[in-house]
Amino acid sequence: MKRQLLCATLATLLPLTAHGAQTERHFVPGAGNGPAGANPPFSAAVTAGNTVYVAGTTDGGVAGATATVAAQRVLDNVRHNVEAAGLSMDDLVWVQVFSSNLADYAEFNAVYRTYFKGPMPARAYLGVDHLLGGAKFEVMGIAVKR
Repeated sequence: MKRQLLCATLATLLPLTAHGAQTERHFVPGAGNGPAGANPPFSAAVTAGNTVYVAGTTDGGVAGATATVAAQRVLDNVRHNVEAAGLSMDDLVWVQVFSSNLADYAEFNAVYRTYFKGPMPARAYLGVDHLLGGAKFEVMGIAVKR
């Protein structure tokens, strides 16, 4: 009985292993969403199977921009990268936000809510000393095709 169960389990798992090894990947070129003239050495998003990994993108560090404007800019960049991979913001399941000023939390959230129609993805909001190019926010995420 144990041997039959083991064989049935292996027969189920082997096709998954073979499929996983042959998962096609699609790369969305880096859009230079960082400081002016940046040519990042990474993809803006990578699709592996049904999962899209969205690289961190910033608001561009526009001097004097309010937290509201910076949040809109960074979330527009994220949306662009998610849509370039063939998905929508509502396909995001995990988002990580880096903020150079934790006092911007409420202002960021007010903007963030407007980018989703359905349930919100799981999220982390982290304070950091500073971000590349003087940005207020950097956002990255993981999306799954429905």
